[in-house]
Amino acid sequence: MLVKSYSAAVNGLEVTPVTIEVSLNKGVMYHLTGLGDEAVREGRDRIAAAMLHNGFHFPKADITVNMAPADLKKEGSSFDLPLAVAILAADGQTAPQQLDRYMMVGELSLDGFLQPAKGVLPIAIKARTEGYKGLIVPRANVREAAIVNRIDVYGMDTMVDVLDFLSGKRTFEPTVVDTRKEFYEQQYKFDLDFADVRGQENVKRALEVAAAGGHNIIMIGPPGSGKSMMAKRLPSILPPLTLGESLETTQIHSVAGLLPRLSALISQRPFRSPHHTISEAALVGGGANPMPGEISQAHNGVLFCDELPEFNKHTLEVLRQPLEDRVITISRAKYTVTFPCSFMFVASMNPCPCGYYGDPTHHCVCTPGQIQKYLNKISGPLMDRIDLQCEIAALPFSDISKASPGEPSEHIRERVIAARAIQTERFKEYANVHCNAQMSERMIHRYAEPDHEGLELLRTAMERLSLSARAYSRILKVARTIADLAGSERVLSAHLAEAIGYRNLDRGDWAER
Repeated sequence: MLVKSYSAAVNGLEVTPVTIEVSLNKGVMYHLTGLGDEAVREGRDRIAAAMLHNGFHFPKADITVNMAPADLKKEGSSFDLPLAVAILAADGQTAPQQLDRYMMVGELSLDGFLQPAKGVLPIAIKARTEGYKGLIVPRANVREAAIVNRIDVYGMDTMVDVLDFLSGKRTFEPTVVDTRKEFYEQQYKFDLDFADVRGQENVKRALEVAAAGGHNIIMIGPPGSGKSMMAKRLPSILPPLTLGESLETTQIHSVAGLLPRLSALISQRPFRSPHHTISEAALVGGGANPMPGEISQAHNGVLFCDELPEFNKHTLEVLRQPLEDRVITISRAKYTVTFPCSFMFVASMNPCPCGYYGDPTHHCVCTPGQIQKYLNKISGPLMDRIDLQCEIAALPFSDISKASPGEPSEHIRERVIAARAIQTERFKEYANVHCNAQMSERMIHRYAEPDHEGLELLRTAMERLSLSARAYSRILKVARTIADLAGSERVLSAHLAEAIGYRNLDRGDWAER
């Protein structure tokens, strides 16, 4: 007897429907075709044990399983459930009535319980697109899948539940999630707030400018000056995710298996902070089973690299292309996968190996050569992609002992949202430009060209401070954002002066002070 069940394979964020065909004939062999990986092949033993513990038996027959399309590699254990159902139906141990109307995913434990699967959200979207009536998933994944409307999503606990449902012995109600309620309720619930940060007003201002324009930023300062503390609070002042951005971000975390149990939408911008020992594959993605790396997990959020010069130089260099293109394409001999990675890059570093160069309260023991060598660990092309370079000093006792808290994130976020609204209106005719940091050279000349007084100020600053040529465009982009925060249509000399102050590392004499 030939029986078909339906599932899906996830390759990056792309989902391909998979038809599982099971044919039983006389014999005792088990044949699996269709490029299933080791986890798929091991599913036979999990399925046999699950059947035994739930009153069924694994057929004593020649079983041929084909997973179509046969030329697409199938990976992971989520094919256990549809394969088990198809085998039992082909053997006549169950009589599913509507097997062709449902897509199924789920790993089986040895006692027949369903374990959570990866990539359930993009699978749910694909199931709706393909016209299936419903999707059957493990209970732990049901809320994740149920945010997709116009398809019935059923969360099941065991293989027996699925068989009873498909054969009509029991009825189950589909899970319904109020997507908008889930989304808006959690948007502004932050554990960290800038009100906790006392002093460092210049750095908080730089982070506000970076958030308002989507600019990348690096903070340079001695240990204990608050670089990490402030970076971790950056998501609390960023504009809230749109529903579309939230869905895209949730899909990436679903594929990576990072969604918490029984979770629905990700409603806050992600913040990823990889350790400096991270490998290239872990940063950009890849591996035997292509998974999104840290840069994709930070999509629509923040990627924070603490102690940037401590990262492997080759690892840092792979960031250059994603920072420009905002997508990462992973090419291997057998597959090519593309993940989105539009993120704000935030970095921190000490000014020298000992950490105290320029600190008035500690003596620096580094030579000028050691300082320059330390700074050279960050290449010019990578630094070229960072708009703001903010120097941070150790906090004096008078600021540490302040009784009054700093300005709360809520107030800063209101200004940031207002500035982003101006940019949204400005760039509405451009499909892939949403903030000032994404402006091209032509757009800089159109929207950020200063007046004669501003040009003279910029020329003087570049000559006297020995600013590099790459600083010119960065200064104009940042100045445009500062003007937006001030509600000014024109980029004025005051805006340029502040933007020039954010190019510390471009100064030719920075390491010789």
